[in-house]
Amino acid sequence: MSASGAADAADDFRGPLDIARAATVVLDGRDTVVGWSPAATELLGFGAHEAVGRPLSAFLSPLPAEGPLPAASDRPGPGSRPDPPSGANEIRLARHREGHELLVATTVCPLAGGAGGADGPGAGSPGRVLVAAELGALRQWESRLALLQGLATQSPVGLAIYDTGLRLTWSNTAYEREIGKPLAEYRGMRADELYSGGTFVTPGYPKTLDAVMHHVIETGEPVMDLHFQGIPPSDPGTEHLWSCSYYRLQDANGHVFGVCEDAFDISDRQRAQQRLALLVEVGRRIGTVLDVVTTAEEIAEVTVPEFAAAVRVDIARVTVLSGELPATGSSAAMDLLRVGEHSVDPAAADAAEPLYPGAPGSRADRYPPVTYPPGSPQDRSLASGGLVLHDNVLVVPLRVGGSVLGLVTFVRSPRPEVSERPLARGPANTFDNGEVALADELAARAAVCIDNARRFTRERSASLALQRQLLPHHVPPQSAVEIAYRYLPSDDVTGVGGDWFDVIPLSGTRVGLVVGDVVGHGLQAAATMGRLRTSVRAFAQLDMAPDELLTRLDDLVGQPLDERPGARDGAAFDAYDELTTGATCLYAVYDPVSRRCVMARAGHLPPAVVHPDGRVTFPDLPAGPPLGLGGLPFESMEIELPVGSLLALFTDGLVEARDHDIDQGLDALGRVLGGLSASLEELCDRAVSELVPDATTADDTALLLARTRQLDEGRVAEWELPAEAVAVGRARELATRQLDAWGLAELSFATELVVSELVTNAVRYGGGPLRLRLIRDRTLLCEVADTGHTSPHLRHSAEDDEGGRGLFIVAQLVQRWGTRYTPGGKTIWTEQAFPPVEFG
Repeated sequence: MSASGAADAADDFRGPLDIARAATVVLDGRDTVVGWSPAATELLGFGAHEAVGRPLSAFLSPLPAEGPLPAASDRPGPGSRPDPPSGANEIRLARHREGHELLVATTVCPLAGGAGGADGPGAGSPGRVLVAAELGALRQWESRLALLQGLATQSPVGLAIYDTGLRLTWSNTAYEREIGKPLAEYRGMRADELYSGGTFVTPGYPKTLDAVMHHVIETGEPVMDLHFQGIPPSDPGTEHLWSCSYYRLQDANGHVFGVCEDAFDISDRQRAQQRLALLVEVGRRIGTVLDVVTTAEEIAEVTVPEFAAAVRVDIARVTVLSGELPATGSSAAMDLLRVGEHSVDPAAADAAEPLYPGAPGSRADRYPPVTYPPGSPQDRSLASGGLVLHDNVLVVPLRVGGSVLGLVTFVRSPRPEVSERPLARGPANTFDNGEVALADELAARAAVCIDNARRFTRERSASLALQRQLLPHHVPPQSAVEIAYRYLPSDDVTGVGGDWFDVIPLSGTRVGLVVGDVVGHGLQAAATMGRLRTSVRAFAQLDMAPDELLTRLDDLVGQPLDERPGARDGAAFDAYDELTTGATCLYAVYDPVSRRCVMARAGHLPPAVVHPDGRVTFPDLPAGPPLGLGGLPFESMEIELPVGSLLALFTDGLVEARDHDIDQGLDALGRVLGGLSASLEELCDRAVSELVPDATTADDTALLLARTRQLDEGRVAEWELPAEAVAVGRARELATRQLDAWGLAELSFATELVVSELVTNAVRYGGGPLRLRLIRDRTLLCEVADTGHTSPHLRHSAEDDEGGRGLFIVAQLVQRWGTRYTPGGKTIWTEQAFPPVEFG
């Protein structure tokens, strides 16, 4: 500070009406000027030789009652009436030598032994001193005084002055409130003594008060907005945070005599910022996965130690295990499991344990059951459905709608702690209103995440249950093939998919093998899979060829909404369209008599064929479009499979993953399936462990293995007959002779009737040549083939009808019968059960 600046500052404290700097006029008893100071000349422009001897009224006059007034220096607009004078000051109108007027404040002081009245003795001698100053300058000085007074007594900012020895010499009222004592009791103490244990937490600055103040005194550089953390004497149980500024103090001559500290308590602001930051962190870290237990654990981890010393999360058992909403009312009505727990203070954790493990179970269990005694904060919270604050324990229910999913128990440490982080928490042993509201908001957000996870768990459980019911539980033994299969649902994040498979026994000891994949995941995908599987099985029972079956299935999927039975407008049917359109399917039919396999696919991966020598191929099967798209026909392929060949049908979830493409997966599958010595079950296990090492994928997986067999020639008898009437008797004779050779003479009578009726219909309505085939498998199969394409129909004949009863009689004698169409005609087939074996 310059010398002139220091002098100006000193003048400011003396005030504009100080006699040493104000305009001073000495008056006699007649108000005649007898003395005139240089400051008066500077103010009014008149020199002493011009003013002395003239009346005061020539220079100063009272304010007029009306009319405009000149502007004061602190007021821009002319004509405004000045505020009433303070104290003994009087506002007058002064005339400048240059002709303009100005407002001045004056005060008069009588001189001791001065002149009396205007007519008394000594009237011409000095009697009074009039001091005048420009009104604007006086108003500014008074404002500065008011500011200083306000800072000392009314300001919320703590102000303190320390001498160069860093001992406190003065503080304002706000600082006294921080210390909790009057100034006289702590004057002379050092700053580190007042706030022992406190530290600056702003990076880049010294940590102690002494170091910061010494730096300011030595360099003269002010320091602004340093954050100081400590415990004030007036609140020994709580950490506070202040924003502090420091600047050096020196007198008018530039001599340094101390440092001033400005400190403002920002604990509430910092606590609000931390609460907001905690909410942001909760939103970022809670609900990362759709799992109830993981979400509960995230609640405990994110709130310790920033909000509480210990946190426990208890969720209803039905919510954890099956995703259902629990019954509410009390802790006795709600079966709770401890699924999340975190604590940094064992003493605080023990204090929050007014519970005992429920039965059955123990703390060694992964999620131990817990029961709270009547009257405990947790029991009261469950009964009321609201939060409960009891001492240092805050219990907040996890509410969703009108249901309570569980409880979150927050516990504060019962003793004060000082952490290394800025204001780690507010009150050390209780929760204030803001923190209670924050806990309620945290629990509300957590409840939404848990409810989302619960809904996902429920849908996944329902989807898995539905899928298990729709997939084959047990594949009966087949004469045509040996079967093994595996199904792996997708991971918990993706949800249950729509992959499926089936093994369908067909007429003539043939077997249908099918795998499919529905687009999407969840309950809708599982239900759609069930519809498609049922449709495929129904079409397969009609002995449709693979390409025809896929065509019918494609027509069914692509059927307009208004033509579907029971179809309605709505989101559910839109979702059905999205899932069925684009579904894929592979259907293969293997005949163990001819060792021929016919297959067709709709957008699905081709099967893998492992030959008896271990060679693996993927047939170049024509790729039809996915179901529901239409536009292109489906084509089938027929191949001959040696006995012992392995046919592998699978979905893309087995061979496709994020870390490799399908070709790599197909190569790996081929290497696994090439093991000739392994059983089908071992091959399934190897394929799953090799291609799905974690047992979970983003898509579900289906694998169906079939090792082919061939029926022994001694179990199949076949004859060609002419389409003549004499063929009926010949057919009966051939069938009876073959049954005798097989030791099935007991079936001769029924078989003769069946053969007679089927051959007669073929001769009458079909065309030759005819073929009769008997197959001894798990049942006795009888087939009659002709070149006609008309199918017989079962009907009930009237009493006066001469025909029409033969097929009805056949249906009563056999277990089942049907028609199978071939490119050259049709085949009528029947199945008869073997007679029971008697053990003597």
